[in-house]
Amino acid sequence: MENIRNILESEKNVAVVGISDKEDRDSFKVAKYLHEHGFNVIPVNPVMKEWLGIKAYANLKDAASEHRIDIVDIFRKSEAVPEIVNEAITINPKTIWMQLGVISEEAADNARNHGIKVIMDRCIMVEHRKL
Repeated sequence: MENIRNILESEKNVAVVGISDKEDRDSFKVAKYLHEHGFNVIPVNPVMKEWLGIKAYANLKDAASEHRIDIVDIFRKSEAVPEIVNEAITINPKTIWMQLGVISEEAADNARNHGIKVIMDRCIMVEHRKL
């Protein structure tokens, strides 16, 4: 928990990969919570132009061209994660965060081998509320 506390207290720029503009989706709810609690939410979804008035990006590289990204928060199916992490490695975030139910040991090992912290199968909103 101390590691998560340190991450959530010091890393404030969060790229939310797989964010939705549908209010009933977990990715929308979690991103909105983060936004309301002082995090700089950077929406990443290739089919969106914006999210709550914030410019959305097609991919992490585009987002990183305009923002420093501390946390890559992944709301995608587990099988999509290795490719996302490969792209994330090129922008050098501090943390890869895989949401509840999102698990890829292969991607986690790859990120760790590149000096990136990994949180897997946990909800960033739930963990933040615990603090």
